[in-house]
Amino acid sequence: MTRSQVKSTTSSESNAQAELSSNDKALACAKGAIDKKAEMVRLLDLSDISGFTDYFLICSGTSDRQVQAIADSVQSTLKAFGERLISCEGYSDGRWVLMDFGDVVVHVFLDALREYYDLESLWSDAPRVQIPAEFYGPAASRLN
Repeated sequence: MTRSQVKSTTSSESNAQAELSSNDKALACAKGAIDKKAEMVRLLDLSDISGFTDYFLICSGTSDRQVQAIADSVQSTLKAFGERLISCEGYSDGRWVLMDFGDVVVHVFLDALREYYDLESLWSDAPRVQIPAEFYGPAASRLN
């Protein structure tokens, strides 16, 4: 599945079930987060340095409600592809939501907590994956 297919399928909320590669699944998560105005979206490729997942998606929201909305959007985006959420922690507090999709782990933080835990520095050896600019649309405030 190409990046443009991820974009068109997630934006049209198609129920077509397709097998996603780890990379496409991670990009679909990024698209779902960006659709709810997630900020500072970072996608890290851990496939060569981690044994527990292939990708980390790290993003921020400005309020607990936005953090929850971002998490909901990521989950519904992947559900459209037939992907199942394995585990989710922190949703009810809306401060740091951790979502495990197996080969992709999503971290949605409140801004202040993201700075405190600084996962990007902890995983600084991981290469960043470029998120396609078209995922952001014309009104993006903080691009990848």
